[in-house]
Amino acid sequence: MDRSQKADAVAALNSTFAESGVVVITRNLGLTVAQSTDLRAKMRDAGASYKVAKNSLAKLALKDTDYEGLSELLTGPTALATSTDPVAAAKAAVEFAKTNDKLEIVGGAMGKLVLDETGVRSLASMPSLDELRGKLVGLVMAPATKIAQVVNAPAAKLARVFGAYSTKEAA
Repeated sequence: MDRSQKADAVAALNSTFAESGVVVITRNLGLTVAQSTDLRAKMRDAGASYKVAKNSLAKLALKDTDYEGLSELLTGPTALATSTDPVAAAKAAVEFAKTNDKLEIVGGAMGKLVLDETGVRSLASMPSLDELRGKLVGLVMAPATKIAQVVNAPAAKLARVFGAYSTKEAA
């Protein structure tokens, strides 16, 4: 990599950090190419991205961002999982690490808050942003649904009574 390629890589990482809601640092302990491809696909499905970057370039990209505290975690063969959803990258990384012992969760950060491995696992256990939105919509819609059921109930009862009388008279 020449100097201009390194500068481009640092700029790309810096823009990724600026757009991310969460960054999870993982350590690769011998993942095969197939396993790494599977991990990237699972990250993509969750709305996250997974990138292996040189630690020195990642440390340069972390400067002047909210994630500057992560630079001390970048040692050894690491990779970065990022997502705009504060839960997606953590959830995908932790789920993959449960089934594959060659991926280790090192830590992460949500903005200026640096998380250790336990913090990332706790973050992964939370519902995602889409799940929370669904629950909120369900809570908002529940009273309206109940009102509609209460309003329609007398009419349904009358229809059943008329139906019973008509079958009784027909018999």
